[in-house]
Amino acid sequence: MTNLASAGPRQLSPTEAIAATDESQDRPRAVTAMTTDYWLTLAGSLIGSLGLVWLFYTQILPFSGVVGFVISWYVVYIAMFATVTAMVHSAPIVRDRLWTAIITGAAGLVGFALVSTIVYIVIKGWPALHHVNFFIQSESAGSPTSPLNQGGVLNAIIGSVFELGIATIISVPLGIGTAVFTVEVGGRFARVVRTVVEAMTALPDILAGLFIYSFLILSLGYQRTGLAAATALSVMMLPIIARASDVALRVVPGGLREASLALGGTQWRTILRVVIPTAAPGLAQAVILGMARAVGETAPVLICSAPSIFTNANPFNNPMNSLPLYIYTAVRSGLPLFIERGFAAAVVLLAYVLILFGAARLLARSKVARR
Repeated sequence: MTNLASAGPRQLSPTEAIAATDESQDRPRAVTAMTTDYWLTLAGSLIGSLGLVWLFYTQILPFSGVVGFVISWYVVYIAMFATVTAMVHSAPIVRDRLWTAIITGAAGLVGFALVSTIVYIVIKGWPALHHVNFFIQSESAGSPTSPLNQGGVLNAIIGSVFELGIATIISVPLGIGTAVFTVEVGGRFARVVRTVVEAMTALPDILAGLFIYSFLILSLGYQRTGLAAATALSVMMLPIIARASDVALRVVPGGLREASLALGGTQWRTILRVVIPTAAPGLAQAVILGMARAVGETAPVLICSAPSIFTNANPFNNPMNSLPLYIYTAVRSGLPLFIERGFAAAVVLLAYVLILFGAARLLARSKVARR
């Protein structure tokens, strides 16, 4: 009787061996997996290129400067990384890793620029930012040369809230209505409207301010108020909201429209009850992007309103300050304490913009998750 325990592994037939070989060759490569070879090549290239550039850039050649050193280091690193990878891998893998290194470096540069900007603004504005009065007092409570524990930026915060709120009230129905017309109604005129909207997305902010100033203030005789500034901001928001809403409505499946029409719903009932609720996250994202674009505009507020040191909660009367206008006035004043207050106001404005963009990202992520 044959002892099964001592029997060796079963020999594969030629057909089974070919099938197993084909299966191993056809298995897709995990492109996102980073092997030990990759990390060693990456570390060696970074360290080797750093030492090589340091030797030639600072010791042999008559060069100096941090920017030039970093650029030279990155170029030499890319060349060394591609050379070392090509020594042990085929051309497709070399190209894949080379483009990965280039794209990663570009993303790192953008991230470094963003982080360094935020850190610089926070450091410059921290002397005024950590005082509580900066948030609860208006500019009229002190003067540009007063100590940092006197006066604040409350009037600019209130002005930005009112101006952005009025601009949003004006822009949202017009922008979403324009998108509904171009997507759901269509026709030859819709192409013209879409072209005009796309052209307006590149409209300089100063032109929007000049348009409202010439029409509302010079022609109609209206005074420079927060309402005039908000109207100019709405001109900047309108194309952003309309263009982003157009994209959000286009991604709504056509089967939903067909099902609603098949059940006897009219076109406008289908739009109100089916299309708009389905595209609601995308429309909310469009509104937030438009708000983030308008909250940092300075020229429309400077032209259509004016700097004011008093808290004005009435946008229909008297000038109304805003955070961008306060920052502009403070930084160009040349007064050290006023400049520090300007940087602190920039931190507040930057936090506001980051919150808006973060909300837009969350809405976009929830929109993808629902699909």
